[in-house]
Amino acid sequence: MTNDEMHLSESKVRREKLEQLKASGRNPFEILNYDQTHHSKNIKENFAELEGKDVSIAGRIMSFRDMGKASFCDIQDRYGKIQAYTKQSEIGEEEYKLFKTYDVGDIVGMKGYVFKTKTGEISVHVKQVILLCKSLQPLPEKWHGLKDTEIRYRQRYIDLIVNENVRETFYKRTEIIKAVREFLDKKDFIEVDTPILATIASGAAARPFVTHSNALDIDLYLRIATELYLKRLIVGGFERVYEMGKDFRNEGIDVRHNPEFTMIELYQAYADYNDMMKITEDMVAYCAKKVLGTTKINYQGTELDLTPPWNRITMVDAVKKYAGVDFNEIKSDEEAREVAKKLKVVDELKKKLADCTKGDILDAAFAVYVEEHLIQPTFILDYPVEISPLTKKKRDDPTMTERFEAFIYAREVANAYSELNDPIDQKERFEQQANDRELGDDEAYATDDDFVNSLEIGMPPTGGLGIGIDRIIMFLTDSYSIRDVILFPTMKPIEKE
Repeated sequence: MTNDEMHLSESKVRREKLEQLKASGRNPFEILNYDQTHHSKNIKENFAELEGKDVSIAGRIMSFRDMGKASFCDIQDRYGKIQAYTKQSEIGEEEYKLFKTYDVGDIVGMKGYVFKTKTGEISVHVKQVILLCKSLQPLPEKWHGLKDTEIRYRQRYIDLIVNENVRETFYKRTEIIKAVREFLDKKDFIEVDTPILATIASGAAARPFVTHSNALDIDLYLRIATELYLKRLIVGGFERVYEMGKDFRNEGIDVRHNPEFTMIELYQAYADYNDMMKITEDMVAYCAKKVLGTTKINYQGTELDLTPPWNRITMVDAVKKYAGVDFNEIKSDEEAREVAKKLKVVDELKKKLADCTKGDILDAAFAVYVEEHLIQPTFILDYPVEISPLTKKKRDDPTMTERFEAFIYAREVANAYSELNDPIDQKERFEQQANDRELGDDEAYATDDDFVNSLEIGMPPTGGLGIGIDRIIMFLTDSYSIRDVILFPTMKPIEKE
């Protein structure tokens, strides 16, 4: 008999058991609630206080050990497992006989007293048991667990039941997000909500998802960033704001990218990108210390030290170090294009080589030659103006901007600016981006006239920061893929035969 045939056979038996329960007036699906007074963790941590006292537990049966007129089973709740000892003489012959028909996966409520077995295991001596939910499908065999990643991601509920480390990852995810909020709240930032549906997809270099409003009869976009709305709030006088929520980008899917992901963006008036660097390294270190108890972590076998201060190097110096080319010595776009050919970075460019500037080529050289070396936390500073349309120019070099990206393990985790607040300059940058879009760059920024209008009202000098929360969580939970830290990642539907 194949595994599929065995699965179907057992499912059939379970459905027959359910019908028998219904016929006897014991339909578990008619039960509305259960008084759960304790969890496995509470009982184990407070055994000295609870020994001999009555408790009421509830959870999923994960194993049975039948000893005739008595049995042991493991009950799994939100915090883990606890052993339950059930004896025929305690609950009655009829109830015990019924209990032995229950299956692994069934959800039960049990009342009894806390004790310790002869082997020293803290357990519950059951005096009453009730079936709260009948599981109609068998769980994966306990000795195999659930390792098929396709099933794990598509049926996360099973993954959470059978893989304790997966539950721990998502508990840590919650703790990390709480720590981020706690860190910012202590610094007097306020959390806000901005639209997910927008008439313009701007604020990042990305392709949007498009939908349609029947009521307004217009196309709308799922937001690719929260930046432009949050900066409007700085204009409005909020001074320190942040938003943590979903962004959506209609792009590729791999171990680092999911079309829908969690991002935090924050903006602080009267600050610049140096202040944002301080916030970035301090926030990540704070989360690591709060959740893991240390700022030195192991990620996929590599030791990473998140302790501030992080390394700092300009993009030009990084390319000089790893590609052997000093872009400060390149005086024209034409010269840069020849360098692009020698460095073999033409394929990395987002538009035709003839349309590329020195800044475009510097960025491509960085992606090809530098990123893979940025293992320990590193800030890459001062990006070309061509690829930074929302960023202030450096005062001593108008071809560069006051922008940084933070990298850990060769992955970008944060992006920050000294925000551009000159409405005239901003409009010109948007016009350049519109030109890039005409030249084939479908990730170029869209023009937002109302945002330019807000800058004309006046925005103070501002520092802005965006951090990919999912990627930070990957590092702090030692997760290989972004799908391992998103409860329900985007998956292609299985085609029905």
